[in-house]
Amino acid sequence: MEGGNSPNLQLQQLPLATAAVSVQPHTDSFSYKENLIGALLAIFGHLVISIALNLQKYSHIRLAGSKDPRAYFKTKTWWCGLFLLVLGELGVFSSYAFAPLSLIVPLSAVSVIASAIIGIIFIKEKWKPKDFLRRYVLSFVGCGLAIVGTYLLITFGPNSHEKMTGENITRHLVSWPFLLYMLVEIIVFCLLLYFYKEKNANYIAVILLLVALLGSMTVVTVKAVAGMIVVSIQGNLQLDYPIFYIMLVCMIATAIFQATFLAQASQLYDSSQIASISYILSTTVAITAGATFYLDFTGEDVLHICMFALGCLIAFLGVFLITRNRKKSVPFEPYISMDAMPGMQNMHDKGIAVQPDLKASFSYGALENNDNMPEIYTPATLPIVQEQHGSKGVSAPPYRVLEHSKKE
Repeated sequence: MEGGNSPNLQLQQLPLATAAVSVQPHTDSFSYKENLIGALLAIFGHLVISIALNLQKYSHIRLAGSKDPRAYFKTKTWWCGLFLLVLGELGVFSSYAFAPLSLIVPLSAVSVIASAIIGIIFIKEKWKPKDFLRRYVLSFVGCGLAIVGTYLLITFGPNSHEKMTGENITRHLVSWPFLLYMLVEIIVFCLLLYFYKEKNANYIAVILLLVALLGSMTVVTVKAVAGMIVVSIQGNLQLDYPIFYIMLVCMIATAIFQATFLAQASQLYDSSQIASISYILSTTVAITAGATFYLDFTGEDVLHICMFALGCLIAFLGVFLITRNRKKSVPFEPYISMDAMPGMQNMHDKGIAVQPDLKASFSYGALENNDNMPEIYTPATLPIVQEQHGSKGVSAPPYRVLEHSKKE
């Protein structure tokens, strides 16, 4: 009986073993497919966002001299940019539901690449070929490095996939690695906020590190909210879990505070410095948060992790070179003194009165209220004295222009 049953037992186990072997490659190919879908959605979203912001900037530039401060609402260009901006944000938001967090976050370099290319294509100045290459050599090198880094990120990115259900997110939220990470992040954030508010440490690294710490929580909650929405659309409702609304509130709150600190940084420092340093700090902190909360690199071999880190470094260098090549803003002189205008003395010698146009707006940013400067608005008139005609009948001009003495 035993010898007769053993062949049947082997024949029955053979299909099961074959099926077990064939399931694993299918799962890996499906996970890589999800990585590709998420990466393409992120690239598409960042590209569309860059185009949208440039369209809105173009609309504002064209209407810079308009008296109506909201004239851009009446232009199709601005509304087209707003539509593309919403579309791009939806693309980036949905990408978090398919690919790991550590893969999606570094792909924001696409927006920097697209902005650099758009700026070079639509440049207004004319350059000779040699001067053009010399002027934009850093941008070309930076774009090349950023593209290479993006390719390495997509190829060697983490391949961990997990259903974003309420139970899984709650389990990750109370895990001891994430609790330890949150404790360290809260301590660092409070120390930086103390030095920034109380000690006036308005350094760009301090402000952007605050932005990066808030941004890490933003992307963690964005992935949770987007993943639970996608799982709910697939048929497994997750919107009745309290953790969904907790993550939604944290996402909105951290995004608002992050935008506040970014606005403060933009008032103190150049936009090119903010773009490069913010990308490097935010990406590093966000990858750390994703690896701690979602365990993105669990099961990955050392080669893939090293190549992914190399892709991040190359992308960092590319973004730094692109933003370093941007022109720095030159402070604008609001007005020129009337005494320093060329030809003013000749106009005085000819007896011509010089008077500013009071109907025009004389305000350029800082000079919004000029009521305390009466000298600017006072017409530079020339005193005119009427002379009596001579008694000898000699013809003399009825009027004579006296030289106006300049007040010190």
